[in-house]
Amino acid sequence: MSIGLKQVFNKDKTFRPKRKFDPGTQRFELHKRAQASLTSGVDLKATVQLPTGEDLNDWVAVHVVDFFNRINLIYGTVCDFCTERTCPIMSGGPKYEYRWQDDNRYKKPTALPAPQYMNLLMDWIEVQINNEDIFPTSVGVPFPKNFLQIYKHFYYFVTELNLVDRKELEPLKEMTAHMCQ
Repeated sequence: MSIGLKQVFNKDKTFRPKRKFDPGTQRFELHKRAQASLTSGVDLKATVQLPTGEDLNDWVAVHVVDFFNRINLIYGTVCDFCTERTCPIMSGGPKYEYRWQDDNRYKKPTALPAPQYMNLLMDWIEVQINNEDIFPTSVGVPFPKNFLQIYKHFYYFVTELNLVDRKELEPLKEMTAHMCQ
């Protein structure tokens, strides 16, 4: 691997390789189905609906991984412009400042520069997605009973703080209504 590629795929860098599903697995087939529907010009509202006969947890897991991969790519395009000098605060506009807290180094909510916050966030998400106790990859291994609850937290956070315009959430309305009852 050339030195340039080593730098791109370095775990300490913001770009990370995509999380993939093993070919031949049910999740791989669901992922292909979701990808095909997104690129076919089909109504997005229809593309997020749970396919008949499919497991809700598998459907959610496939989309969580896909969202992570897409956010990763988007963040990779802006990370060169958002440095600790140009983005000293992780904010959601002038009214909101995000502070990092975890169970390890940051015991209390801590103000961090945006790039540092995003690196910690992406690392945290990657750990969750790769945690077999949350996202089992073996056929026949059930999802944890609280699987949907884990992702409800994100939805409630986004809607509570109006981080995403309600119109943008419209395609997910039926699914979130079902999940977040």
